[in-house]
Amino acid sequence: MTFYKYHALGNDYIVMNPAETGSELTTQEIQTICHRNFGVGSDGILWGPSESTACDFALRIYNPDGSEAEKSGNGLRIFSRYLYDHGFVTEKPFTVQTLGGNVRCQIQQAGKQVEVEMGTVSFHSDKIPVAGAPREMINESIQVGDTTFRYCAATIGNPHCVILPDEISEAMARKYGPLIETDPRFPNRTNVQFLKVLDRNNIQIEIWERGAGYTLASGSSSSAAASVARKLGLCDNNITVHSPGGVLKIAIGENYAITMTGPVTRVSEGEIFEEMFEKR
Repeated sequence: MTFYKYHALGNDYIVMNPAETGSELTTQEIQTICHRNFGVGSDGILWGPSESTACDFALRIYNPDGSEAEKSGNGLRIFSRYLYDHGFVTEKPFTVQTLGGNVRCQIQQAGKQVEVEMGTVSFHSDKIPVAGAPREMINESIQVGDTTFRYCAATIGNPHCVILPDEISEAMARKYGPLIETDPRFPNRTNVQFLKVLDRNNIQIEIWERGAGYTLASGSSSSAAASVARKLGLCDNNITVHSPGGVLKIAIGENYAITMTGPVTRVSEGEIFEEMFEKR
C-alpha cells in the first residue's frame, strides 16, 4: 500500500489512492495505519480520488478510530495539495464531493496555500443534529461533570459544539472534550471547540475532534467557531482563527457561506507492508 503524508497546521493526514491500494480498508487497518506507535501515525486517512457524478472528484475521510467523517477542512486542503502534486489538478478551481456536501477548492502558491469554499453553516438543531425540540442552537447550557458551560451548536456538513468559557486551554479541551463529544444530546457525536474571542477579527480555539481526540488545528472547527462568533455579534465577517497549530483565514459570506484559506505541508510518502497488520 502506498501512502502520502501531509499536515495542515499540525493536523496530519495520510492520503491513500484507491487505484493504488486495490481494496477497501477495514476498520482494523485504518486504526493500525493511524496509530502513532504501531502504524504510520496520523489524525486520519483521506481515501481518494474516486469518481463522482456530481463533482470532479470524490473523497472519503476516515478518523483514527475507523469511523467516517462527513467533512474536514484541513483534510480537503491536504487532498487538494495531493491532487496538485500528482497532476490531477492545476491552479484552476475544482470540486470535491464529500459526505458532508460538495466543496470548491483552488490551489494557491504552488500548493502551499489552498482555498476551500466549505459550504454554509446552519445553527438549526434538526440539521446538526441535536436532540429535543426544533430550535436554533444559540446560547444554551450544558452540564459536564461539575461544570456548566454556555454553548452554541452548528453544522457545516458535520456537527460542532462551540463552548464559550472565559478562558480556554489544552487541559480544558482534553478534560471536557470527550464528555461533550459523546453527550446524549448529540446523536451522531460532535466535534467540540473551546472559543475565546480576541477582538473583532481574531478568535482563539482549542479543539477536541470527534473520533480523533485533541487536535492542533481543524478547518471545519475553525469555520464553525468563527460562524458562532459572528452569529453572536462578537466578530466581523473576516476572521483569523488561532489554534495551537497556527492560523486559518475564514471569510463569512451571505447565509454564513464559508471560505477557508490556509497552508499545507508535504511530509513524506512510502509503502505500508502487510506485516504491520499481523496480530501482535
